[in-house]
Amino acid sequence: MVERAKIIFIHGASSSGKSTLARAVQAQIGAPFWHVSIDHLRDSGMVPMERFRRGDFRWKEHRARFFDGFHRSLVAYASAGNNLLLEHILEEPGWASELAVMLQPFDVFFVALHCELDELVRRERLRADRPIGSAADDFHRIHVGQCYDLELGSGQAADDAAAQLISAWSVRRSPSVFDTLALEARPGSGKSPF
Repeated sequence: MVERAKIIFIHGASSSGKSTLARAVQAQIGAPFWHVSIDHLRDSGMVPMERFRRGDFRWKEHRARFFDGFHRSLVAYASAGNNLLLEHILEEPGWASELAVMLQPFDVFFVALHCELDELVRRERLRADRPIGSAADDFHRIHVGQCYDLELGSGQAADDAAAQLISAWSVRRSPSVFDTLALEARPGSGKSPF
């Protein structure tokens, strides 16, 4: 029997430091975790981003199915017993409840990574691989109405934040925030998570 997979879900604005934190957690945690993100797919060349940028294809027409596939792939990885360090931005209103239902069979620990707006804007300009303004847009939207198992700030050293995350994760209690979201999102619950 495959052990119930564990998912550490790091949620934060574009340029907030999710990848840096995930790498630090992966290096310290006492079990193997896959580090999964949209950036890995984009940067690997799996998605023909250059052709989208050039205008050969319209991203708007393919975006919903891309994210639907990404979300379903998380279930496939975890169903096979793989632990995941997931970094993601819940950009669309329905994604949190959708993922809560999809990931309900797994042990999900939901972590917020906050970053000051000025720092997000500075990092976004330095990276030059994001549309300018997306970090500020995320800052004002993505944490509104969300509840977390743990909230961290990106102002501390990544290794310290990773140690804090691992410590909180190791003493976590059920139900997690995602378990509660999944119950509320189920049809017939009469409740909305937002």
